[in-house]
Amino acid sequence: MVSRAGVAICLAAFVSGFSGCAGRAHKATSVDRDDVMAVFAETPLIDGHNDVPWQYRERVSNDLDAIDIASDTSTLQPPMHTDLNRLRQGGVGAQFWSVYIPVDEEGGRPGDAAIVIDQIDLTHRLIDRYPDLELALSAKDIERIHRQGKIASLLGMEGGHSIENSLAVLRATYDLGARYMTVTHSSNIPWADSATDEPLIGGLTPFGVEVIREMNRLGMFVDLSHVSPDVMHQTLDITESPIIFSHSSARALCDHPRNVPDDVLLRLPETDGVVMVTFVQSYVSEELRVWYEDRQAERRRQREAHGENESAYDTAMAAWAEARPQPRATLAQVADHIDHIRDVVGIDYIGIGGDFDGIGQGPIGLEDVSTYPDLFLELANRGYTNAELKKIAGENLLRVMRKMEKASKRIQQERGPSGARFEVLDAEFIAED
Repeated sequence: MVSRAGVAICLAAFVSGFSGCAGRAHKATSVDRDDVMAVFAETPLIDGHNDVPWQYRERVSNDLDAIDIASDTSTLQPPMHTDLNRLRQGGVGAQFWSVYIPVDEEGGRPGDAAIVIDQIDLTHRLIDRYPDLELALSAKDIERIHRQGKIASLLGMEGGHSIENSLAVLRATYDLGARYMTVTHSSNIPWADSATDEPLIGGLTPFGVEVIREMNRLGMFVDLSHVSPDVMHQTLDITESPIIFSHSSARALCDHPRNVPDDVLLRLPETDGVVMVTFVQSYVSEELRVWYEDRQAERRRQREAHGENESAYDTAMAAWAEARPQPRATLAQVADHIDHIRDVVGIDYIGIGGDFDGIGQGPIGLEDVSTYPDLFLELANRGYTNAELKKIAGENLLRVMRKMEKASKRIQQERGPSGARFEVLDAEFIAED
């Protein structure tokens, strides 16, 4: 542990090293990894998205005894990105654990609510099992738990299909500790369009609007990662509370629909919010995104050419892969996304959402949860000040969380729980289906 005096000395040196820093040109500094860790000692590094709970479900059917995150999980096959030791090495002060469940082509199915509650229960049991972790339900909790030297642990639902078109289920998941919900996942749901599906609704249905309003009332972040641009804009039109993107990057640098367009970035100051820049390789590297797109097109061509002849198909695809080696995203490219968001809308709207253990492989230099300090060291070497690093690490998220909580208290004085029902509000959309 770093002593308070040691932290103060490190921070003083860190700040003085940046005094008078002009511009954002890449340049060498005297800052090292210990200086970055000192920043994380002062301000909790808050990561917006980690899929460890899904690893338990997929690998071991939620058997907590079968995976011990107090041990080195990089030795598992396939390796995991997260364990307690590496979280400590990475300086993580708070983590949103994703209580993800898959979405089908219909945007949900009966039983989704039971599965997401199962995942919430698993995550509670995981937090209770390890003294290094403690459940956090508020910004104040995050700060308190961080001061105590523990890792504040929050829950985020990934996909509105989890609530089975029910505001009662939404309220129940909030009561169980969920503090954000990603409106969609990879497919459309009956009341909102996904970024990675063909738009059917044109944004939000009337019930979708009511979900946003009820999340605002509860004090649950509306997470716009995974949603279509229409949903992004419509949510910004109606929300009474700050929003987040729990794991997205800048679309101007990588034209993946999961990323945030500049016209949306420019609207963040209207209600406040944070884009938690992700490490998903195909959302970071445009070269890799194009490679995946070209590979998919080549698969279609070779399938048409060879039909059910699997040997010929496999040979053709192997030859293509040899001629077109797969690119890798890099830590520097992640920093480029942070640069871009800062340049478009400002330093106050940036956070970090790695998506570790929800991805197969991180960018070069960001292979697991121990590597966050290396990203911040890169930013320091680009000229980011100590104050700016603290904002990206956690101050921005804490600010918008406090605003979200304040808005919730005000809204609860103005209106009670919504009794709106999907089958009534969206009767016209249901009839069209």
